[in-house]
Amino acid sequence: MTQETQSAITPEVKAMIGVTGDIVESWGVVDAEYLRRFTQAVMDPDPRYWDEEFAKSTPYGEIITPPIMVSYMASRNPPNSEDPITRAFEEDPMSDGIGRVERLGSLPRVPTDLVRVLNAGNELEIYKYPSIGDKIFFQNKYSDIRERVGRDGKPFLIVTTETTYRNQKEEVLCITRASSIRR
Repeated sequence: MTQETQSAITPEVKAMIGVTGDIVESWGVVDAEYLRRFTQAVMDPDPRYWDEEFAKSTPYGEIITPPIMVSYMASRNPPNSEDPITRAFEEDPMSDGIGRVERLGSLPRVPTDLVRVLNAGNELEIYKYPSIGDKIFFQNKYSDIRERVGRDGKPFLIVTTETTYRNQKEEVLCITRASSIRR
């Protein structure tokens, strides 16, 4: 980085690494109807998700769910509650429907004037498949923030948010990591 270019990773930005949000209980429980609709939406016909007899013959011994399903459950809203995406668009018609949406468990904004947000990739670390009847709890955390310099010579940030999903027994189901670029 040249002396003319100012670093985007200020002490305030660095201080965000490790910041966690509240532990939030997702609305509803893992149920057969949501599982059916989810597997149809992602076009995954695996009989472990719907055939009870087949599922009993697997090492899991029961119907299981796709591990990523819990991350979608975390964004479900209870009936008759305000939709945070609609609110974001009402407050700012230029909202992208992602970056300025305040949800339960949201992390504070990274203090930067870099406002363009691009997806930089996602990871899924699986520990245990959710079971029918599980309550899902999740917690967000800024796990890493790094600075890079683009071809234009300007610095940008790669912000990684980690979300840990647990069930009512406090067993870790999965951890997702979502990285985004702030330019």
